[in-house]
Amino acid sequence: MKHYLLLFIISSLTLSVSAQDAVSLDSIIAEYQNQRDYNWRDYPLGRYDEELPKARAEAAQDLLKKLEGVETSTLNESELISYKLLNFVLQDRVDHYKYKMYLNPLQADQGFHLNLNYQVRPINSYQQAVGYLNRLKAIPYFTESQFALMRKGLKEGVNQPKIIFNGYESTYNTHIVEDPTESYFYSPFLALPESISAARKDSLLNAAQQVIADSVIPSFKKIKTFFETEYLPQTRDEIGVSSRPGGKEFYQNRIDFYTTSKDYTARSIHELGLKEVARIKAEMEKIIKEVDFEGSFADFLAFLRTDDQFFVTTEDALLMHARDIAKRVDNELPAFFSKLPRQPYGVIKVPDAIAPKYTGGRYSGSSINGTQAGHYLVNTYKLDSRTLYTLPALTAHEAAPGHHIQGALNQELSDSIPQFRRNLYLSAYGEGWGLYAEYLADEMGIYRTPYEKFGQLTYEMWRACRLVVDTGIHAMGWSRQEVVDYMSQNTALSIHEINTETDRYIGWPGQALSYKIGELKIRELRKKAKNELGEDFDIRAFHEVILGEGTVTLPILEEQVNAYISKAKEALAK
Repeated sequence: MKHYLLLFIISSLTLSVSAQDAVSLDSIIAEYQNQRDYNWRDYPLGRYDEELPKARAEAAQDLLKKLEGVETSTLNESELISYKLLNFVLQDRVDHYKYKMYLNPLQADQGFHLNLNYQVRPINSYQQAVGYLNRLKAIPYFTESQFALMRKGLKEGVNQPKIIFNGYESTYNTHIVEDPTESYFYSPFLALPESISAARKDSLLNAAQQVIADSVIPSFKKIKTFFETEYLPQTRDEIGVSSRPGGKEFYQNRIDFYTTSKDYTARSIHELGLKEVARIKAEMEKIIKEVDFEGSFADFLAFLRTDDQFFVTTEDALLMHARDIAKRVDNELPAFFSKLPRQPYGVIKVPDAIAPKYTGGRYSGSSINGTQAGHYLVNTYKLDSRTLYTLPALTAHEAAPGHHIQGALNQELSDSIPQFRRNLYLSAYGEGWGLYAEYLADEMGIYRTPYEKFGQLTYEMWRACRLVVDTGIHAMGWSRQEVVDYMSQNTALSIHEINTETDRYIGWPGQALSYKIGELKIRELRKKAKNELGEDFDIRAFHEVILGEGTVTLPILEEQVNAYISKAKEALAK
């Protein structure tokens, strides 16, 4: 009797201890989401100093330890996804500090001062105008903080190669103007809404001119001096990140992050890229025969890059083409999606200040509070490099059914999904979906000529080439010219686009791998679902599975599709 009583007491104590030790996933997520590194009123553009990434990494490490105590067997499907995603983002925060990424806040086509251009948006209220002025006032602190980080980066070998900064002066010279009203940052004040009184408008206009004269223009003058006299002379000559201290380990870390998987090495990705290039090139050759072109593959690419029929001569004409394509896509969406986002999107030009360093276009998401639409930005710089036959694929990728559909649905996820997931973006998922959207546009009938179909293939080829050249640069010692030659020989991109893209790959190790890796996974999963479900395969249901839980890693996505197939089979068997 005493023996059983003792066992009962021990068992009760064990249960009691276990209950006390059990950690709530909700509490960990809440702690993560409620972390406040600074007050946005004090730092309208964010806080930037070396102590911040260190503190964030330590806090992330603490939360990772707490996550180890979560009993995952008690979690439902969505909670388990949250658990895995939080693990992923927390580990990346630790890695961000470990590999000193905060010391390198710029790339060839984006960076701390380039990102300031995205602060320029239409003003719809007096409160928005005041908030925008406060952000402009914060630019001096913002720039000086970045200088301090980059100076330390130079000392520790964490910086960008000199070669990617050719023509970089345009990124700051554009904002050095004599008259504040000619500044790009003043442009939102040229169309203030009628809801703002005349007196307040006058006050805002005066304040805007003053803050641009006192804070914005002087900051860009300092940026010019910093780059030209301090940063650029000290940057490295080697283009591969493996040449940096700890660079090989860092590149593998970026491969893991941008593929959201531990399944790849630089060599395996390189070989996969070569296979994809060969496959896509065979498809391109078929189209060359279809249009009865006489000449080699290289001759056809030269024809596409130079023939007048593939170009327009005005910015408005290019934007009109993009808008027409976008509306044709919108007409087809209900046949492929059971759920579409509430937020609309507009088609606008890429701002002049950043256009020289951009390729075809970008997507800028809608505001979190829902007061502003998303934007598909079309690059109208150097119109002789903006080919019309690639515009349908670009539109499908950046707008719909690509980034806008995925991004807006992600923001509109149910309140039961943690906020960190609604704000999350992972390239393998997001860019993989964007490239898949180009493929999907073919099924929608968006490519109306063989040349536009060739444009879709050349965009797919472009992403396949990225697997080859990104690993070539950062793991295999390729020179910049080798990259340019390879891209020129295998894609129909303009030479200007190839040069800007090459600089992007050099400056952003691993990110370019995410597009093709993600797209291949989505297409693989679609093929599997179609094969196993046969005539009962529903494309709208499949897309609901892909988009339904928002941004996820590729391993999670595969688990979701496998579960969908199993449930569909069970339903069919009843």
